[in-house]
Amino acid sequence: MADSQYDLIVIGGGPGGYVAAIRAAQLGQRVALVERDNLGGTCLNWGCIPTKALLKNASVVETIRHANEYGIQVEKFSADFGKAIDRSRVVSNRLVKGVEFLMKKNKIEVVKGEATLTARDRVVISRAIDRTDDGRGLTAPNIIIATGARPISIPGLPIDGTDVITSREALELRELPSPIVVVGAGPIGMEFAYVYRAYGAEVTVIEMLPHLLPREDAEVSVEVAKAMQRLGVKFRVNTKVESAQKVGARVRLKVSSDGKTEEIDAQKVLVAISVKPNSENLGLEALGVQITRGAIKVDEQMQTNVPGIYAIGDVTMQLPLAHVASAQGVIAAETLAGKETRALNLNRVPRCTYCNPQVASLGLTEAQAKEQGYDSRVGKFPFRANGKALGINEYEGFVKLVVDKKYGEILGAHLVGPEVTDLTGELSLAQSMELTPLELAHAVHAHPTLTEVIAEAALDALGQAIHI
Repeated sequence: MADSQYDLIVIGGGPGGYVAAIRAAQLGQRVALVERDNLGGTCLNWGCIPTKALLKNASVVETIRHANEYGIQVEKFSADFGKAIDRSRVVSNRLVKGVEFLMKKNKIEVVKGEATLTARDRVVISRAIDRTDDGRGLTAPNIIIATGARPISIPGLPIDGTDVITSREALELRELPSPIVVVGAGPIGMEFAYVYRAYGAEVTVIEMLPHLLPREDAEVSVEVAKAMQRLGVKFRVNTKVESAQKVGARVRLKVSSDGKTEEIDAQKVLVAISVKPNSENLGLEALGVQITRGAIKVDEQMQTNVPGIYAIGDVTMQLPLAHVASAQGVIAAETLAGKETRALNLNRVPRCTYCNPQVASLGLTEAQAKEQGYDSRVGKFPFRANGKALGINEYEGFVKLVVDKKYGEILGAHLVGPEVTDLTGELSLAQSMELTPLELAHAVHAHPTLTEVIAEAALDALGQAIHI
């Protein structure tokens, strides 16, 4: 069988791969996309999207639980966790079908199977859904690797998919696991901790570092910890998991902190610590593609050291976020089509956690700015002084801006509170346009809105806050 010829082959149909394929098709490229599972990758199928559906369910449960604060009496209600999981699958499947439509609309051929590079410009398909594609060869002068990453375990705590699980298995559990231990207090860990606790599970979060959400600004981490305590989530920081063993129907964890060890029993253990790039078994080593600890090394245009081979998204481990993968996909597609591109500044990319309260940040923390030698000042404003936040009864948290004193550059923004993940667009644009707090403050923000808190934080950075 003769090889099928294309201008571009994309390996992986997640938010990096499918976006790259669409952009390349828009630029006149003939594109094939190889995906071994559903389109949309982890994000749409087993990550970003279904978890957000679960978080909405959890928020509704919490609202009903506190209905008396709104003058509404609810005598008795039940929350079916299995139905929440069902709804999350419906939401996920709807978006996957949308991506399938986009592939057809843009005349992108989708090949269901696994891809291996046998040459710099050739891919062979194996384990194809359509068995007639097994052994099929595809050739193209350009190939984009967008194979993503997968959760990893830690020594002493092997993942078995049944008792010790990842977010992938968690999104299929139709019965509420309780008690559950969440290992890792990053975004995934905190989101699941909130969902499980909102539905009534006994939840303990274990984090090896000193704070929940340890990569966030210290003040933000403290605010989240207070909220988790009020909700009833238990957490142990500065705590390491030493081992796990099955004891009857439970998992027994041995943990250590400050030189002391103790045991914690749970029905399930959710491991949410980090991810590992999916760079194996692609044939990259034989072609001389540079790989460091599993991550494919790329330049600012997403090109590897081998001409014609690009890599985007989590497989590069530059910043494993879906919106980063999509942005990288556009850069790669435009570069190989001969368009001039701009480098992606990862320091200006929003990072979001969707628990309650939500957390969003971009740029440097106050501590990082100090470590890097900046003479900075802080502008800060609480949601408690915002009319919209009080009106919707979600007023914990604040917006904090870290600003360079000399030039007024916004070095970082750190938000914790209601719907702050939706407020990052203005700040990302401000950073990319090199705006100062003065421009932010002078932009008229509608009243009453949550965005007014950004304007007030900007005014505070100038020493001119009005409402506090």
